Amino acid sequence: MKIKNPATNKIIAELEANNPQEVNELLKILQSGQKEWSQRSVGERLDCIVKFGSLIQQNKDELAALLTSETGKPLQQSLNEIVGAQNRIDHLIDNAEKWLADEVLVASGATHEKIVYEPLGVIANISAWNFPYNVGYNVFLYALVAGNAVLYKPSEFASLTGKQFEKYLYEAGVPNNVFKCAIGDGKLGQQILESEFDGYFFTGSHATGQKIAKSVAAKLVPLQLELGGKDPLFIADDVPNVKVAAINAAEGAFYNNGQSCCAVERIYVSESIYDEFVECFVEEVASYTIGDPNDTNTFIGPLTREPQLTVLKDQVNDALEKGAVLKTGGKAIDGEGYFFQPTVLVDCTHAMKVMKDESFGPIIGIQKVTTDAEAIALMQDTEYGLTSAIFTANENRAMQVLQQMNTGTVYWNCCDRVSPNVPWSGRKNSGLGATLSSQGIRAFVQPKSYHLRA
Repeated sequence: MKIKNPATNKIIAELEANNPQEVNELLKILQSGQKEWSQRSVGERLDCIVKFGSLIQQNKDELAALLTSETGKPLQQSLNEIVGAQNRIDHLIDNAEKWLADEVLVASGATHEKIVYEPLGVIANISAWNFPYNVGYNVFLYALVAGNAVLYKPSEFASLTGKQFEKYLYEAGVPNNVFKCAIGDGKLGQQILESEFDGYFFTGSHATGQKIAKSVAAKLVPLQLELGGKDPLFIADDVPNVKVAAINAAEGAFYNNGQSCCAVERIYVSESIYDEFVECFVEEVASYTIGDPNDTNTFIGPLTREPQLTVLKDQVNDALEKGAVLKTGGKAIDGEGYFFQPTVLVDCTHAMKVMKDESFGPIIGIQKVTTDAEAIALMQDTEYGLTSAIFTANENRAMQVLQQMNTGTVYWNCCDRVSPNVPWSGRKNSGLGATLSSQGIRAFVQPKSYHLRA
């Protein structure tokens, strides 16, 4: 399998892909290893994950360069991701033993009752390229600590990084029959769906998530889907500083080139501050350095996938045909690589694709609103349900808006952030299930009830 650098469109590596027929062989290996792994204590398994985290941090510069080379993520943002993902391991250190311990509910009387949390078995983790450390750690590290074995299929656009996960897990003491990294494209993924795994955990697009759900439904095994979003942000007229709000909103929309599951994808601004906000927002976006992702000053690198250029061009053309005003950007950048100008469209409406369809790129639509009720109605007008945000000086006002959002996560005066302390979950077309928090730890176990009478 040929790995291309999206900044240069040149092949940087070749990997031997796994044959789909090998999936069942890998499954048998993992099934044998999981039995012994599950007999180790949570603390012993956690020790391996802690060592893995240390190895990753010791080699973060090399790993960041590798991630940048295959995804185009600006180098500083690659480093940020690797360093930031360590908080998942810290969360496991603080909480895994507590949330995986047996629970004694009745310890007196004739019959004692308790709950024991047993691992699912061998799980398949079909992962994503946009934040392979963050979204990968959410699944395979938590699964391993809970006593499962894992077949990890990285996206074909982050395969080099996936192999590094395997390398350092083995160095940290995870047996090579407990974690396997399978390299391949959609054909390999399909074979994984047809094999008899004990759970499926996927991060990616809504369309692929639907196909996976249909493929594995008859198995009646746990399925979790972390899918896309069309996440709204409402800028209320009482923000203390419009320029600061614009700077924060722009980062929420354009960080990682807009290729974040929870990126701000549409913005609604109160009428009285609309013009000022747009001016400050466009000024901020225009200041972003575009270019070589290996330059630590670069904020906007290439898109990871070439086909997304067509999606963005179509959204721009559609918006302009329907009356939007282009304030900056709007075109692909000529030359090698998959570069697209940071694009701001204003005076948008929900008749436009840029306000309704997931963009997953450096493009944002901004729409004027006259009341909070109008903003709420527009924010609710979506098939997705990942995150929603509001910037306002008034907490009560924020709560009145956020309580009406049918999304797994809501933000007041912040956006585009994930914490291991609280669940990461989507509603509607944004997914099923939750990772992180206590719920994310217990997503990888199944309860067994004990009724014990002496």
